[in-house]
Amino acid sequence: MLMVGLTGGIGSGKSAVAARLVERGAVLIDSDRVAREVVAPGTPGLAEIVEAFSPRVLAADGSLDRAALGAIVFGDEASRRRLEAITHPRVRARSVELAAAAGADAIVVNDVPLLVEVGLAPTYHLVVVVQTAVSTRLARLARDRGMDRAEAERRIAAQADDARRSAAADVLLTNDGTLAELHAAVDALWRDRLLPYERNVRERRVVRATRVELTEPDPTWPQQYVRLAARIRHALAPADLRIDHIGSTAVPGLAATDAIDIQLTVPTLADADGPLAERLADAGFPRVPEERWDGPRSAGSGRWEKRLHGSADPGRPVNLHIRAAGSPGWRYALLTRDHLRADPGQRAAYLLLKRELAASAPDSATYTTAKDPWFDEEHLRAEAWAAQTSWRP
Repeated sequence: MLMVGLTGGIGSGKSAVAARLVERGAVLIDSDRVAREVVAPGTPGLAEIVEAFSPRVLAADGSLDRAALGAIVFGDEASRRRLEAITHPRVRARSVELAAAAGADAIVVNDVPLLVEVGLAPTYHLVVVVQTAVSTRLARLARDRGMDRAEAERRIAAQADDARRSAAADVLLTNDGTLAELHAAVDALWRDRLLPYERNVRERRVVRATRVELTEPDPTWPQQYVRLAARIRHALAPADLRIDHIGSTAVPGLAATDAIDIQLTVPTLADADGPLAERLADAGFPRVPEERWDGPRSAGSGRWEKRLHGSADPGRPVNLHIRAAGSPGWRYALLTRDHLRADPGQRAAYLLLKRELAASAPDSATYTTAKDPWFDEEHLRAEAWAAQTSWRP
């Protein structure tokens, strides 16, 4: 199934997005609702809260008095952490149960207000953030919840700010317009990204471009890499393998085909098979079975073996190269990246070549092969630079 994280600040309209996704066919897990469920009267969760904070957090009917509890934990870091230690594991366990009850082809939307604050972004295939201007949020909170301005501002300030949420977002839905505009954006997300993404994960299908279209340098490429690497790292835990951003999107100032190249380092290529490959596929990075080699950069050295995975997400192509630590292909990927970062002349020469080839050889296979002579020469230049600078991978 496809696991989607949905979040947004208070008053952003996140609930409207969740409702629309349910109308389209998503299975919704509302973490606020689950949080209330795990501390309902008679539950072990409520009993532990009372034990920790005394019966004064109970209402007259025996339910949790949230206002009384909030007065205790708000502004008290130790109390807040004590409460989270009671509730968060129970919310996670119940959410897992609800997800497991969904169909194998389900798109499960996890509505989590504090998704960014508690670091849950890497646990989902995709994170959707609803972002709305603070002035609009304040007006909505006054209109819809009768909240006075001071309280609304306090609630907003207690959550992650827009910049932090944006950094975690694979999809950013702006909700400063009408409800109809928001619904149109959600419908497009469902049709063009979530439905094909779920199918690709289930069928272990990689999204790959067949034509070369250069994209101007995107300053968000490094940030996108960080999100992808965190997702990969989570999928492979507890293994702690080296992950690097490589290729043109890792070199500032280079135009590139809009695919993030990532290198995952394994002790041996045998470690890239079996459970590791399945974990990556489950996380949205299936294997590309027919591509297992890099072209060598020294004649007669034989092909450089690797494993290649890609992305099942139609909105974010990825080339995930799995190479053995210390292997020639592994070293070359890191060396070329660092040399191009350090040498503006070679960076400019490579950019010129890319533009010429993209215009004359727009299909991916021809474009890749046509760059080989330049990379053969770059290999020699990069090795000379490495010797001069004492570069180490």
